[in-house]
Amino acid sequence: MKNFHQKKCFITGAASGIGRAVALALAKEGAQLALTDINADALQAVAEEARAQGATLLGTFPADISDYDAVTKMAETLHQEHGAMDMVMNIAGISTWGTIDHLAHHHWRSLVEINLMGPIHVLETFVPPMIAAKKGGYIVNVSSAAGLFGLPWHAAYSATKFGLRGISEVLRFDLREHNIGVSLVCPGAVDTGLVQTLNVVGIDKEHPKAQALAQRFQRHAVTPEHAAQRILQGVRKNKYLVFTSRDIQFGHWFTRKWEWPYTVVMRLMSGMINHTKKEIEQENKA
Repeated sequence: MKNFHQKKCFITGAASGIGRAVALALAKEGAQLALTDINADALQAVAEEARAQGATLLGTFPADISDYDAVTKMAETLHQEHGAMDMVMNIAGISTWGTIDHLAHHHWRSLVEINLMGPIHVLETFVPPMIAAKKGGYIVNVSSAAGLFGLPWHAAYSATKFGLRGISEVLRFDLREHNIGVSLVCPGAVDTGLVQTLNVVGIDKEHPKAQALAQRFQRHAVTPEHAAQRILQGVRKNKYLVFTSRDIQFGHWFTRKWEWPYTVVMRLMSGMINHTKKEIEQENKA
């Protein structure tokens, strides 16, 4: 897919962050957009901005992608009115971190329902019509660096992102005969709303040491607009793995070529973060 002009693109998580940036980037290229997000007001604002920049709006759908019936209704409406989509982009997601002794069952469940089952709902309702249309197409699944590495405190989050990576790895081969490309996007630090809404279980986010860690993250973060451009470049080049920053690309190479140093680095990172956690807990007890 070298050109996005008049291409029918379905985007989840379109109201903010990477999803919003991708929607507006496609709008400038004259794409036809179908947008969904759980935040109705912000979604409508993005839709108006996209229309002003040249997009044709196929529809806006305030919905929770973890709701299979809601996704099914969206798919049925779009397919009845506009036919199969040319590109389906799974971008919506949430983030919760924490050690296993602090994570409750509902943390695991919400991550699985939104980050993993949400994309599955989209894929199972949108991809079969793409196959039936016999016009090819493209799928973009946004995973994470946590879908590549065993990052500290990311067990629940990584479960969903590794899962989406596995689905994408299979689909890239299964869908090749139908001329449907697949890109797996693995962002590192991106300065989106998730930075503010990130739930770190068992840690006071307002503590100075926790704030210092957040600021360190943001110093290395790329903008959503930069991430969006890297994603669209990856689609144009039919790249399977798409990185939004060089550090994650290097890290992926590093883990494959130098497994022992990777283990050492992950242990050092885990030790550093756990040390910070213990300092905060001790200060709170004092």
